[in-house]
Amino acid sequence: MKTKTDNIDFENSVGPWLGRTVKLIEFYLQEQFKSHGLSLTKEQMIVLKKLHDQDGISQNNLAFLTLRDKSSLTRLLGKMENKGYIKRQQCDTDKRVNHVFITDIGREVFNQSRPAIKNTLDTLEHNITEEEKQQIIKTLKKIQQNFDSEFESI
Repeated sequence: MKTKTDNIDFENSVGPWLGRTVKLIEFYLQEQFKSHGLSLTKEQMIVLKKLHDQDGISQNNLAFLTLRDKSSLTRLLGKMENKGYIKRQQCDTDKRVNHVFITDIGREVFNQSRPAIKNTLDTLEHNITEEEKQQIIKTLKKIQQNFDSEFESI
């Protein structure tokens, strides 16, 4: 027996459209990085951006800011360290805490990624008016708030 909840109209639901759009943006951004000769992923670029803004942040805070769990961030930072983009340094006063720093190479790669990011954003926002852009941002913030309130109740 089918209930009312069995019928989901995916084509007229926001979720699938958001998911597909995110995948398209990520694919395009990755192609932009490649075309600019950068050995960089979106996740690595996000970490470099956070460190560019707040160098020396603790690894735990970086996990929180990048919405990553600690173990996946540790793996990501290991790859970035191998590329020379970042360095981790154990805290002098608390050996359980690692601080993460962007290196000169990481800073250079981040700066080189800016044209690829700009191209991606220009493509993303092409033919979208400022008013439409602000409405999209407003709607996405509402969606995020919906989840924030759900997480608070857990």
